[in-house]
Amino acid sequence: MDAPGDLDLVNAPAVAGAYDELRDRAQVRPQWQTLNDYLRRLGARGMGLRYEQARRLIRENGVTYNVYGDAHGLDRPWQLDPLPLMLSAAEWDGLARGIAQRARLVETVIADAYGTQRLLKEGGLDPALLFAHPAFLRACHGIQPPGGRWLHFYAADLVRGTDGAWRVLADRTQAPAGAGYALENRIVLSRALSDGYRQCGVQRLAGFFIAMRRTLSVLASRLKTRQDNPRIVLLTPGPYNETYFEHAYLARYLGYTLVEGGDLTVRDDQVFLKTLGGLHRVDVILRRLDDDFCDPLELRNDSTLGVAGLAAAARAGNVVIANALGSGIGENAALMPSLPRLCRLLFNEDLTLPAVETLWGGDAAGRLRERFDDLVIRPAFGSVRAPARRGGELDGEERERMLMRLNTLPHTLVGQVAQAPSITPVWSEGTFATRSLVLRVFAVASDDGGYCVMPGGLARIANENQPWAVSFQRGGGSKDTWVLADGPVAPVTLLRPSGAPVEFKRGGSDLPSRVADNLYWLGRYGARAEDAARVLRAALTRLAGDQEVGTDQGLQTALRVLKHQGVLSKPASDSATLEAQLLDLLFSEAISFSLRSVVGRLHYAAFSSRDRLSYDTWRIINHLDQDLSPDVKPERAIDALPLLDRLVLDLAAFAGMTTENTTRGPGWRFLDLGRRLERATFTAELVRGALVPRVDETALDAVLEIADSAITYRARYLLSLQVPPVVDLLLCDSTNPRSMAFQFERIADHVAALPRAPQALPTPAERLALGAYTWVRLVDPQELSREDETGERSHLAHVLDHLSSDLTLLSDTVTTQYLSHATTTRQPSVGPE
Repeated sequence: MDAPGDLDLVNAPAVAGAYDELRDRAQVRPQWQTLNDYLRRLGARGMGLRYEQARRLIRENGVTYNVYGDAHGLDRPWQLDPLPLMLSAAEWDGLARGIAQRARLVETVIADAYGTQRLLKEGGLDPALLFAHPAFLRACHGIQPPGGRWLHFYAADLVRGTDGAWRVLADRTQAPAGAGYALENRIVLSRALSDGYRQCGVQRLAGFFIAMRRTLSVLASRLKTRQDNPRIVLLTPGPYNETYFEHAYLARYLGYTLVEGGDLTVRDDQVFLKTLGGLHRVDVILRRLDDDFCDPLELRNDSTLGVAGLAAAARAGNVVIANALGSGIGENAALMPSLPRLCRLLFNEDLTLPAVETLWGGDAAGRLRERFDDLVIRPAFGSVRAPARRGGELDGEERERMLMRLNTLPHTLVGQVAQAPSITPVWSEGTFATRSLVLRVFAVASDDGGYCVMPGGLARIANENQPWAVSFQRGGGSKDTWVLADGPVAPVTLLRPSGAPVEFKRGGSDLPSRVADNLYWLGRYGARAEDAARVLRAALTRLAGDQEVGTDQGLQTALRVLKHQGVLSKPASDSATLEAQLLDLLFSEAISFSLRSVVGRLHYAAFSSRDRLSYDTWRIINHLDQDLSPDVKPERAIDALPLLDRLVLDLAAFAGMTTENTTRGPGWRFLDLGRRLERATFTAELVRGALVPRVDETALDAVLEIADSAITYRARYLLSLQVPPVVDLLLCDSTNPRSMAFQFERIADHVAALPRAPQALPTPAERLALGAYTWVRLVDPQELSREDETGERSHLAHVLDHLSSDLTLLSDTVTTQYLSHATTTRQPSVGPE
């Protein structure tokens, strides 16, 4: 700690006209006092160090949020402010009761809309609120979800007014996002501010996720086709979704299988997971996909993200879908003014957590017109994500268009009071600043028909003090929310009690084909990146030397390999131009086969299967991406060499991590199969480009360096560099993990162990792998090394061409047999695959 006492929250700037979460009459509120004392002891330097620790943890854990329209959207790190939002236990208890009541009310309205429609028949609900809403799915009318629960998860965006009261800005009933980010925020901040976290006595979040798992398991037991060990999957739109990180994170944390629509199929009104070992029935789908996209057969015929027949399976009562199909009608700004009346009608209770004042054009068009300039105008049934402005801020043409719509289609618009959010302190550039705040809170359905509310939430802050600019898509950040306990905090864990029975499992073939495809290409791209790094390092090392380009045979050998691979068709003859060409092959994103592009595809394949990768493995992958970030591009070859050294080490660490720490199931086999096919293909290209022509010892030394086999060669043959032993080492020696023989041996082992139909004969893939392995072991290195009358080794070229053809056919066979029905998630690429 440094300079204690130089940090005090009370010095954070105030903003007039907004509720101050921190202060009351210039005094720090009681719930902030313990944290403030901790920060004062910490000092500005200590706080800065902990902020950097939090940022490092976010980078290493790969916490991202996809900002649509941003060129680097998939890679944008999650923004977390190191100062939490502090709430007292007493305030939270009241807020939690209000959230639970509101969730119960919205669920009741949804159930009535798809059931008896009593509210419509008795005049309790305007028909336009239902039938004019595009989220009302007529195909779902009459569905009875298991347990009668429509709204398994609910979230609300809250804003605090100047009077200190929380009000609802938006109800989230479709597929509420943010609970996973709230959990990650808590994990990061409880480590970065560990002492302060313990001193404050913060309520834990794990109990909420325990309730989530229990709810889904109980509902699965009520299915008509229930099974003892229910299979629960998390349905994601895929890696391009803005919150894909959260989907993978929650699937891993809760122990569920992460699936995309193409991983599922419906047979006889039952949902099945397509795996390498066949079909496995699915009991519960935790969807993170908007409901109208879930079934192209009955709901939205242009959807490629859903599962045909899913609505029929739900109608038959054979699957729990959380939230139920059709629950999106709860996200209805036009419904907000009616909820207090409906609460009294349905529950005989006052609504304890109302919304911000909202006028719906369907029943208050006159008042909406009168207050048009002062209200924030929104579509009644549209996305609340769209930027909203006061009517008075609209330009002339837009204003006229909106007023015309209010006159002709008043039921399609709402107006909300532009209530300024509360302000909260943030850490910015080494000191305290102030930002606007919107709080999202979460609730999960419980066994008693009510809701369990997460003791915390996802606090969102604006990047500027603009009341309606609190949005991640518009550059906002986040905070952890610390709800103080009114007593000792008991530890909570998702782990099973020690006495609970456990069913032993080993291996298994329940790997979705899409995941197998992603892991296969993850292995290929990992090997491809390492091989490319080694070739470029060999070329740049020699280019940085003192020999001329045309006379350095080691450099010419590396260039021939690049030319044979098709990545450098015309190497320049002068060093300056050649240096620029090689640096482009290292860093250029415009070249599809550059090392930067290959690492990008590796990162994407890993991102698409991140629920299958350990945290340590993911940290290595993030390091790889950072190694080649555009801001580190050197201008000279010699400056690129340390970067390539670091990259090779990180790639070796990735290979070692997946080799040593991955169970030997189908996932590992596909990953290693991809690595072995890629390594064999590269070795064939290396030998074909380097050793078929006549070479000298300098060229042989470069070949051994690129193949990482120089130490092995020198240990066996001392300093005598000759072509036959090099050919033997790289082609025929199955004890060398870089040789083609070693790759074919491993490939044969993998394809023999993959799931297969019962049959006596080897599969086509097995025959190809065994045939290639046998041939490469039986060839004579001396014979292959003989030069013909032209000075080239034509026999060696023939053998390599044949083996390369076998590798291509083997890759196609494996893809056709196991991966061709997988949904393609790889980024398209041009050039050698």
